[in-house]
Amino acid sequence: MIWNYVKSRAGTIVVFLLLYLTAGVVAALYGLSAVAVGYAGILCAVLFLGAGVWDFFSFVRKIHQLEAAKKEILITEEHLPHPDSLAEEQYQEMLGLLQEEKKRIEQEKEQQFQEMMEYYTMWAHQIKTPIAASRLILQSAQEECCDENRQEIFLELKEEISRIDQYADMVMCYLRLDTGTTDYVIREYEIDGIVRQAVRMYASVFIRKKLRLIYEPLELKILTDEKWLLFVISQVLSNALKYTPTGTVTIYKKEPQTLCIKDTGIGIAPEDLPRIFEKGYTGSNGRADKKASGIGLYLSKRICTNLGHKITVHSVPGEGTEVCICLERVDLEIE
Repeated sequence: MIWNYVKSRAGTIVVFLLLYLTAGVVAALYGLSAVAVGYAGILCAVLFLGAGVWDFFSFVRKIHQLEAAKKEILITEEHLPHPDSLAEEQYQEMLGLLQEEKKRIEQEKEQQFQEMMEYYTMWAHQIKTPIAASRLILQSAQEECCDENRQEIFLELKEEISRIDQYADMVMCYLRLDTGTTDYVIREYEIDGIVRQAVRMYASVFIRKKLRLIYEPLELKILTDEKWLLFVISQVLSNALKYTPTGTVTIYKKEPQTLCIKDTGIGIAPEDLPRIFEKGYTGSNGRADKKASGIGLYLSKRICTNLGHKITVHSVPGEGTEVCICLERVDLEIE
């Protein structure tokens, strides 16, 4: 601090020393008494040092005020120290102008963001109508057709429509997470009711891929939000079905309140496992699939965190993956 102060006042110190030296030279040329000159010099030095000490403490106080202002998220002119010179006053005026411009840009960006959010939210809702209509048309055609080959095509089409529906839900979820409109409704639910909804969503996939579902009633009451937890379970189930070409998908309970979904699929590489909850990370399986977005597990992790649940993944390549959602929580009240 002292060294910084000396550097900032170097010009003043140099001027004082030059004046002091000039006065000494003039006194010597006129033959003035050395004692008188010495006393005068000492008095000037004491006055200069006194003024320097006072100025040093003012300098330190101003530095502390600026350091405190830097720690704040938003620095305004009210938090800055009083300017001691015209130059400092000009700098603070420039800072005020920059702050106003920053606010204007932030407001403009916020308005653009809100407009974008409104558009995509409207789109996500509107896309649900043709999805539902496509399901009805496909269901009607499937009921009227007796050709087994066509039935297989109908099942594939159903899966694709369900996938579009899932992507639309993912968009709505992604939009709501950071907007404060997540509309959590925390109540006590039977976990079996939520799990069955997720299983019904992928019934056609189980049938087409000839995968066996092992599921016994869990008989567990939990405190959660049904809609958001259903999204998480459906994402986990979707991944299990996507990466399990043959075998089984098992849904079971671990005590005291942990829901587990285990498959006999291709598993996850050890180097990918620590990063599967990162946004946009697809890993070697996702790169091979070409359709993975790397968003599903990221959203699932964030939703579980918001709900007070904990999601973990254990996997062995070539043997399968187990996803566990710990549903214990004590810090939410029933609505």
